[in-house]
Amino acid sequence: MVTCKETRAAIIALLKKGFTGKDIAANKIAPKSTIYRIIKNFKESGSIVAKKASGRPRKSSKRQDRLLKLTQLRDLGTTSTELAQEWQQAGVSASARTVRRRLLEDGLVLKAAKKPLLSRKNIRDRLIFCKRYRDWTADDWGKVIFSDESPFRLFGASGKKLVRRRQGERYHQSCVMPTVKHPETIHVWGCFSAKGVGSLTILPKNAAMNKEFYQHILREQLLPTIREQFGDEQFGDERCLFQHDGAPCHKAKLITKWLGEQNIDILGLWPGNSPDLNPIENLWSILKRQVDKQNPTNSDNLQALIMQEWAAISQDVAQKLIDSMPGRIAEVLEKKGQHCKY
Repeated sequence: MVTCKETRAAIIALLKKGFTGKDIAANKIAPKSTIYRIIKNFKESGSIVAKKASGRPRKSSKRQDRLLKLTQLRDLGTTSTELAQEWQQAGVSASARTVRRRLLEDGLVLKAAKKPLLSRKNIRDRLIFCKRYRDWTADDWGKVIFSDESPFRLFGASGKKLVRRRQGERYHQSCVMPTVKHPETIHVWGCFSAKGVGSLTILPKNAAMNKEFYQHILREQLLPTIREQFGDEQFGDERCLFQHDGAPCHKAKLITKWLGEQNIDILGLWPGNSPDLNPIENLWSILKRQVDKQNPTNSDNLQALIMQEWAAISQDVAQKLIDSMPGRIAEVLEKKGQHCKY
């Protein structure tokens, strides 16, 4: 039991006046055990200040903690179990759980970020691209329509579901994510700009994305978005730019020629393996989270929710993603072509 300073002082004052512990306890100013503990502490230390609880002794010293951190940094792939074994050789008998806790205290997060592998060519192309657009402002990027394709999987796009549950509820229906051996996957194509989300279309099942089919998508989906978002501006001095990645069907002469005929300029050559530079990737993540929350159970339901949640994305969200472009460019340049945090 924690006692206030005034209570401890009163107990010691009575003690100094000749009262015994039993006499003081009769006044019921504190539990008997507390009174005897305070008297004992005063006789041993001469102080009325309560002793700090010692707690469980720490298994490792600061020097041993530093050694653990250095061992981890030498090989980032070493598991906590392996580190515990190596730490034992330094005289520390600790579990893998203690190892993880120490590393977390030092700011070492144990989960690796998943990013595409960057080749030397990828890094070089990323630097060329970012140097070209390093001076662009958010207003400049506001004239770009970003596009991409993305898969949506039935029973969860992310492949995992986090829930807080009580003991014994692990297999409760509300705490379980259903899985199937071959989940249905729906592919979509979409585009957006600072003016908001543009057209989104569900791609036919098993349809091959060749240059002819891609031209059809651009005609039926991109052109209406340009007319709606940019209107007559598209044919003036400030017309929009279209972004798509370097997929073979995107680079086909047929597509380049058709875009030219439609008076649509293409943003400079997009570097490979660079989803972190494309804000539409963040838009897909937002959309998938919203769709997953509603637990679609069949293909038709999934398709309807995709279209519904896409239409619900606000212009403010789109604008914020476009506003992040100068920061993305600057970070890739600062990291000499490596991945940025987006």
